Formats: sequence, C-alpha cells, structure tokens
Amino acid sequence: MDLATIIGALAGLLVIIIAIGLGGDFGSFVNIPSVLIVVGGGLAVTVMRFPLSNVLSAMALGASVAFKNKKDTPKDKIDKLVELAELVRKNGPLALENAEIDDPILKKGAQMVADGYEEDVLIGMLELERDLYLARLSEAALIYKQFGDAAPAFGMIGTLVGLVQMLSTMDDPAAIGPSMAVALLTTLYGAVISNAIALPISDKLDTKSKLEEVNQTLAIDGITHLRANRAPQLIKEMLLAYLPEKERRLAEMDMAAA
Repeated sequence: MDLATIIGALAGLLVIIIAIGLGGDFGSFVNIPSVLIVVGGGLAVTVMRFPLSNVLSAMALGASVAFKNKKDTPKDKIDKLVELAELVRKNGPLALENAEIDDPILKKGAQMVADGYEEDVLIGMLELERDLYLARLSEAALIYKQFGDAAPAFGMIGTLVGLVQMLSTMDDPAAIGPSMAVALLTTLYGAVISNAIALPISDKLDTKSKLEEVNQTLAIDGITHLRANRAPQLIKEMLLAYLPEKERRLAEMDMAAA
C-alpha cells in the first residue's frame, strides 16, 4: 500500500466534508446531473482522444500505482543482485532457476542467464520490456492528465447549463434552486475531481516512470554483470552510481569498513 497517496486523498476529502458539514446540509451538495456532466463528459472526451482499451488499462494502472504501489529502491535491487551473484559463484548459473525473486525484470533476467542467452539478446529483450513498460506508464499519466483537464471544463459547461435553466425559469421560484445547484456544483465537482484525483495520479505515474527507468536500467546492467560472472562486491561497486549521493557515500563507507 502507498500510504502517502491514501493519507493525502483521505485528508483532502475529509477537509472538504468537514467544511460542508460545518456550513450546512451535506445532502444539498449531492447532485446527480452535475456528476453526469462532469464525470460522463470528461470520460467521453478522454475516450475520443485515446482508444477505449488504452483508457481502461490506464485507469487500472493508475489506481494500482497510486494505491498499491510497492516501494522499490535502487538499493534494494543492488542488494538482490549481490545476493544472486553470490549464489552464482557458489552453485553456478543454473542455481538462478530456483532463486526467490519478486522483481519481474530481475526474475526474467535471472532466468535468461540460467538458460544461457547471449549477452546482446539478453540486453535487447530486457531493454524492450523496460521501454514498453515505461511507455505504458507515460500514456497512463497523459490519460489521467487529459481527464484532469477535461473535468473543470465540463464543470464550466455544467455551470452554463444551470444558468440557462435558471434564467429560463425565473417566473417559477421553485425551479430556480435546482438549476442554481447544477450551475454551482458542476464547477465544484470538476475542481475536486481534477485537483484531488486525476492530476495527483497523473503526477504519481510520472514519478513512477522516472523511478522505474532508473530501477530497470540498473537491473539490466546488474543482470549483464551477473551473466559475466563478476564478483559480488565488484557488481555492487559498479552499481553504486545509481544510488543517491548520500546513500552512495554510506554504501562506500560500509564497503571500506568490510
């Protein structure tokens, strides 16, 4: 679970709910026509810009990254690669077939090393898999951003619809209230959906893409060193460049002390 996303989302919604509760009746802020205009319109425009299958997969990927994202750092990958290198040194490349590896790209790379793939084939296949995954993350971020941009626009459209309805029924006081509710609530819904849901998830996907580019490139380099049967400590030293400066210094101090 990604606690930062969950805490941020709950805190943002809680602030809005508390403000509504302190100011009046919560039921007056629920309006189905406004939801239909903002959500339905935003999704319709997004589907016009991208294939439906891509939109559905992007929505699922965004939710997975935002709420189920497992923290994976370069240090974790380096430690795992050193562990695998020690295994290869002791028992040979075939020992990688039974190694417990959670990371998908490390698992695939280790299996390819165990199967004896040539280095250029191994690198080409892993780089292709990395690039395709990064492309999916980038497209998902773009789809969420487009939806985040469309929601406030349809909120404004709903406001205009409500104003037209209100002005056309000025002679009927009972109809003014519902029309005014549509006019104001669509703007509210559009702003909340855009700024509290769609755009934060888009930024989360962008961040994930940058992190995964580093992590998976590190994994590919490490698998290449693993295939070459380099010493575990040498592999660790060669991969320290992927760490942030502070973590790199600590790792170098640990290696020197050892």
